[in-house]
Amino acid sequence: MRTAQNNRVGRLGHLQPAGLQDGDRRHARRTGPGARVIFELFEGRLPRLVMFDLDGTLVDSVPDLAAAVDRMLVQLGRPAAGVERVRDWVGNGARVLVRRALANDIEHAAIGEAETQQALELFNEAYADNHALSSVYPGVRTTLKWLKQQGVELALITNKPERFVAPLLDEMKLGRYFRWIIGGDTLPQQKPDPAALLFVMRLAGVEAQQALFIGDSRNDVLAARAASVPCVALSYGYNHGRPIAEEGPTRVLDDLRQLLPGCTVDDAALMSPDSPEYPPHRDSIVVVASKQWMKVIKALARWRWRA
Repeated sequence: MRTAQNNRVGRLGHLQPAGLQDGDRRHARRTGPGARVIFELFEGRLPRLVMFDLDGTLVDSVPDLAAAVDRMLVQLGRPAAGVERVRDWVGNGARVLVRRALANDIEHAAIGEAETQQALELFNEAYADNHALSSVYPGVRTTLKWLKQQGVELALITNKPERFVAPLLDEMKLGRYFRWIIGGDTLPQQKPDPAALLFVMRLAGVEAQQALFIGDSRNDVLAARAASVPCVALSYGYNHGRPIAEEGPTRVLDDLRQLLPGCTVDDAALMSPDSPEYPPHRDSIVVVASKQWMKVIKALARWRWRA
């Protein structure tokens, strides 16, 4: 049996992925409904591991994030930003989101640390356990369920602070699909640094060519590229107002179900249990309560590498 000590392979910062050569740079190709994308990417096979981003990929969390940002700004005597502006600011974790809100711009270098910390505390208080406006994107549960049924290991890698990850997953009923969950402060590095991807691949015992990353932003594409992992990007997510195809992912999808073989988006919509009134199957082996999820994430946090 593999022990925790055997899993400890050194400081993550020392894990340096081989970079892509100029001739190997991938070009994004939009895929239509019914394609066999996941098999096309792996020469007729399935990947052993699929890693997902969270916000903008699996869950539309901007309405709740915007509500928290606006409450923070009003408490500081500033005008509210609104959903559309916040949508362009998300993707780099809570601290950067707060700094952008204070700057009222995506560039935030002029914002001081003391100002940031005060605002961040207000934001964290406003956002904690407040997910009433968030929703799972169409096709997400269908896709996650299909991958699990095929025996593919699933992981979640997000820049969202880990204290917010477990409650959101629990409320959206998505946590049971993932074996590994990495929050934005679980490790010292965040995306676009590839450390979290390399960490999960190490735990799963898979090589880069056996893994896939799915996200929606420039940070996701850059992290996957640095880890030498193919990246499928979703066109509907958050990429600071820019088309995700500009970032050069391996493939661009308009719906996550386009990943599945022989399944058009229209057909998937008919058979998908994504509607709120359809109760998801609860697997007693992998479903855990919210407090237990928090224990899992805190355990991951304790695995931060030391010299």
